[in-house]
Amino acid sequence: MSKNIEVLEEKLGYKFKNKKLIIEALTHKSHKQPYDNERLEFLGDAVLDLIVGEYLFKKFKKSDEGKLSKIRASLVNEAGFDKLARSLGLGEYIYLSNAEQNNGGREKSSLLSNAFEAIMGAIYLEAGLGVVDEIAIKLIEKNHKEISLDSLFCDFKTTLQELTQSRFGLTPEYKVVASRGPDHLKEFEVAVIIQDKEYARAIGKSKKIAQQESAKIAVGILNKETN
Repeated sequence: MSKNIEVLEEKLGYKFKNKKLIIEALTHKSHKQPYDNERLEFLGDAVLDLIVGEYLFKKFKKSDEGKLSKIRASLVNEAGFDKLARSLGLGEYIYLSNAEQNNGGREKSSLLSNAFEAIMGAIYLEAGLGVVDEIAIKLIEKNHKEISLDSLFCDFKTTLQELTQSRFGLTPEYKVVASRGPDHLKEFEVAVIIQDKEYARAIGKSKKIAQQESAKIAVGILNKETN
């Protein structure tokens, strides 16, 4: 059973006038209601993209478009929103089916990230961009003590692709070589292959994380080869 949403509203610093909005934002499709949070998630994703983009534009006045895009990509993604969702204890408030709950749904990064986006979308609908901006940026600054290209999760896949295209004229290939564990604790092992040669392997809680980790190792190897 989900916790009282008034406690969540206190954590957010926002009280919904229309309670149906926050209930919809917290309703996973497995709950089998006439509504779920997917449409609000879609809206919240767009709103957060704009808010974070404007925030970075103002914060980093000397950074070019490429750097700003990389910093935004490190914040506006599943891992970033999962972190913010967990800071709110969001998993405790989501409406799920018993089956999804028993399958570890309250701890799934994708589910938590989606619910966070949906809540931001719901606040935007009721209160507008300024209120969402204040709430979202406060959460981001609280959970990321330093916001810069170096301190945030680097997009190593992009870095590796830039390296391989300039050096070999091709893009790297990522191959899932193994997956282990139950659905709610799944781990993936991913290899990165360049010119038919395996450069690195890494394990992560998602394919994306494993790809980034293997790309990070490969970038280090390629940089050593040129030194």
